[in-house]
Amino acid sequence: MRSPTPASGPVPADRNRLDPNAEAEVSEGLPPGFGTGIPGRVAFWLAVVFSLFQLWAAAYGTLPSQIVRAMHVGFLLLLGFVLVGNLVARSRMGQAFYWALGLLGFSTGLYQWMEYVPLIRRTGFLNQTDLIMGTVLIVLVFEGARRLMGWPLAVIAGIFLAYCFFGQHLPAPFIHRGYGYDQIIEHFAFGTEGIYGSPIYVSSAYIFIFVVFAAFLERAGMLNLFNDFALGMVGHVRGGPAQVATLSSALMGTISGSGVANVVASGQFTIPMMKKSGFRPAFAGGVEATASMGGQIMPPVMGAVAFIMAETLNVPYARVVQAAVIPAILYFGVVFWMVWLQAGRDNLRGLPRESLPNPWHAVRDQWPLVLPLAALVYLLFAGYTPIFAGTMGLALVTVLILGTPLAAMIGPFAFRMVFWVALGVAAASFVEFGVNLLAIVIAGLMVACALLKGARPTLGIIRDALAQGARNALPVGMACAIVGIVIGTLTLTGIASTFIGAIIAVGQNNLFLSLLLTMLTCLVLGMGIPTIPNYIITSSLAGPALLELGVPLLVSHMFVFYFGIMADLTPPVALACFAAAPIAKSTGLKISMQAIRLAAAGFIIPFMAVYTPSLMLQDGGAIAEAWGYPVEVAFVLVKTVVGVGLWGVAVVGYLFGRTTLGERLLAMAAGVSMILALPNSDAIGFGLALAFLAAHGLRLRRA
Repeated sequence: MRSPTPASGPVPADRNRLDPNAEAEVSEGLPPGFGTGIPGRVAFWLAVVFSLFQLWAAAYGTLPSQIVRAMHVGFLLLLGFVLVGNLVARSRMGQAFYWALGLLGFSTGLYQWMEYVPLIRRTGFLNQTDLIMGTVLIVLVFEGARRLMGWPLAVIAGIFLAYCFFGQHLPAPFIHRGYGYDQIIEHFAFGTEGIYGSPIYVSSAYIFIFVVFAAFLERAGMLNLFNDFALGMVGHVRGGPAQVATLSSALMGTISGSGVANVVASGQFTIPMMKKSGFRPAFAGGVEATASMGGQIMPPVMGAVAFIMAETLNVPYARVVQAAVIPAILYFGVVFWMVWLQAGRDNLRGLPRESLPNPWHAVRDQWPLVLPLAALVYLLFAGYTPIFAGTMGLALVTVLILGTPLAAMIGPFAFRMVFWVALGVAAASFVEFGVNLLAIVIAGLMVACALLKGARPTLGIIRDALAQGARNALPVGMACAIVGIVIGTLTLTGIASTFIGAIIAVGQNNLFLSLLLTMLTCLVLGMGIPTIPNYIITSSLAGPALLELGVPLLVSHMFVFYFGIMADLTPPVALACFAAAPIAKSTGLKISMQAIRLAAAGFIIPFMAVYTPSLMLQDGGAIAEAWGYPVEVAFVLVKTVVGVGLWGVAVVGYLFGRTTLGERLLAMAAGVSMILALPNSDAIGFGLALAFLAAHGLRLRRA
């Protein structure tokens, strides 16, 4: 069996963990790497310990949830400030200052652990030490978020916190009754409605596990498999390099939770290939940014928002994924379609078939890499909790990595197969006998790798993946911590009801205007704020309002989730586009304009889902009552495909040949008619679509 490590072999551990330029990894606000010298080694091992603590807490769950949350935030502050000191500080004094902040932040987690029972007894009557530690926690979370995520999220959270202190002086309807300092500190720093609220619970319980899982798969060579498969499948079609970027980003989205990281990881390979094939730099960057951000709506991980959504709505995770499947396929279908049209307009062909790898040979040679991902999906849909499924998926990929060099040392093929079958049976027995047996299997493999000289580098891959997973989880975890300030303000003051009332007042007369207001809120909040905090804030504000207006609960949350993602493509911030800019050697604004064109049809899908919830496999309407639910889903899917397809033709100006202005307007009118949920609008849309096809075809035939 072929090793799942990349073709170049395992990355040397020392280079990977100490050299800041070792990899093109992304962690918002920080250069790559862990630092050099002894501080770099210490930071590296802190990241390993962070991962091991979280994995132990997930696998055995013996600690109370409040302690796990507090230690999670403590580790985030410790590792975050240590990395700032190692990678950003310009002097020894500056480095020592940030290390001190990290240790102080970690002490807040230890304080919650040691004082867990006394703090419960002192609820409502905090002592002076409690208030000091709570204040320190809040200040450090703000500073950590500013350092790791930039100013926008810290400023927004700061406005909400200031409202708690001074809102009693504002005019109606924003006035509140006023709160004491001790009440505010207790609410945000010790309860489960502030920093240690639902977002940080999801970060500690779900997100961290899946981020580490993705890091393990990347170390094992999954990115190479995705790239080879995408090249072989679509590299030869029209606009092949851009189609490869789209497909590889969709596949990468199944395991990665960061769209910006996807841009940097796969863009290094796809953007130069697109430019070499004739695509303009801005368009190449736009394709990569659009496809990479779309990876966040691709099940099963969905940028980690799926877990927060399931926890917030108190629905099974499988229901969230079920609602996301069709829109995710449509989103990437739109990008494929737009690339195909643009390539036709610019007369750009695909890559020569003989130069491309065979996609099925790539799968045949590296098929073991697919097994942990398949096991993860099976466990999630079989009803197991995301914590269990993620932990078991991570354990299985660890077994795969450790077992590969051992199997390579077994001579006869039959004996190797016996080894893999026995190992597979032992690993799969966790379903029947629990986590302990799987832990014993992993421990035995690690001992065997340590004893055998040729297998020892594999232990370095495991160690480096643990460290990299913790580092990748830093921005997400810190965003979840500081967004707890926003959620805590909403629960403490009730200000959300004011915003909800405004949306309901607009929507009672026009639902479309309420949706438009919600979309603009998501796009404005998304200027520099990652998808997870954007979703948490907007769903807390707009989700209940849309529910009051008759939008199904899951659809309303998907609506704000989608436009939270689109915010990373829209100017002036457009994080994904600016991440692609140095690779494409174009400006972030130009790339953003191209990304908006490519995703233009994708903006339609959330609106269509509101008016026809069956697009997200929710309750059916009149067609379902008359003809059955499958017929309605099929009709809505066909209508959506035709509508967004015509919208793309109108934007690009090409189908079988270049279109005239009149044809583009006709295609636009047909697409809009299919979006509107008005009487006879679908019939009008299909009629206009036929008229467009006839006019376009006849003109080209005469020409």
